[in-house]
Amino acid sequence: MSSLDPTGLDLTGDVVALTRAICDIPSVSSEEKQLADAVESALSAFPHLEVLRDGDAVVARTSLGRPTRVVLAGHLDTVPIKDNLPVTTTGTGDDEILHGRGTVDMKAGVAVMLHLAAALAEPRYDVTYVFYDHEEVAAKLNGLGRLVRNHPEWLAGDFAILGEPSDGTVEGGCQGTMRIKITVPGAAAHAARSWRGSNAIHSAGAVLDVLRAYVPRQPVVEGLQYHEGLNAVKIEGGIAGNVIPDLCTIHINHRFAPDRDVAAAEAHLREVFAGFELEVTDAAPGARPGLEQPAAKEFVDLVGRTPAPKLGWTDVARFATLGVPAVNFGPGDPLLAHTDHEHVPSAEVRQALKVLTTWLS
Repeated sequence: MSSLDPTGLDLTGDVVALTRAICDIPSVSSEEKQLADAVESALSAFPHLEVLRDGDAVVARTSLGRPTRVVLAGHLDTVPIKDNLPVTTTGTGDDEILHGRGTVDMKAGVAVMLHLAAALAEPRYDVTYVFYDHEEVAAKLNGLGRLVRNHPEWLAGDFAILGEPSDGTVEGGCQGTMRIKITVPGAAAHAARSWRGSNAIHSAGAVLDVLRAYVPRQPVVEGLQYHEGLNAVKIEGGIAGNVIPDLCTIHINHRFAPDRDVAAAEAHLREVFAGFELEVTDAAPGARPGLEQPAAKEFVDLVGRTPAPKLGWTDVARFATLGVPAVNFGPGDPLLAHTDHEHVPSAEVRQALKVLTTWLS
């Protein structure tokens, strides 16, 4: 059987060439169909895989009767292209670097998973591979979230790895995120007679004082030290240059460690901002590291690096809602994600493939 499917995706050839091939299929969020079609077609060529699809999310899985099932997941979409496709390369051999949209976030990780899905007909664990859409946009559109709602049985497992870029280090769990807005009232008046009103923007200084004085927690959760945050990210107020503003709204983002759920995080903020009008506009729970699970311990030991906490929010939290411990692991520097100069060393892609192949074999 040829590993080259009619779309041109060679799943069992060189993993770096595969990374370049899937990067060169544009898949900005909401435009993933071409790549999802190519992934589905390529995976369907391998009889050891059952291939399923929901919208532009493609799932492939083995059914070998193993006592443990692991899930490898990655998103197909990217942020918008900015003159950084098709992929270009610098260097040669072990020093080759791929430059272009998606090389870091996260098509190198997707290429590794596609290669594993095709090459490993007899893995030591049963494996479910998940390639999903709409990760880079509003949470309500997220393809993995849609699978959680529509087909949770497709995502069942004992341990999951999300292929987000992590510089080849295991990043455990993730922090939760909450967005709130605090509205400070005032009374409108002509600016020439300001004393007849109450300046809401001036009064908002009390909220900023709370933020400046706030000391974020740095709790240790299952051996990993997280670092919380509480920051104003936007202020709105005023209607004209000669009117005392009668309203000021401060938008605040809170990142909280996974030892707190959404309810506890909200209760904490209501205590911090007691006396102010507070509205929660968005929230997503974090995920505990889950590194004590046997398959996770084996994987961490094989990687050979000290695990780090994931300080941002990732889709590992969606696995947590299903009771599946999950970590982040993938090639690429996460600080390069979404930048115009996104790039990944070929050596990191090959190393990620080597680690996962050894673990699953």
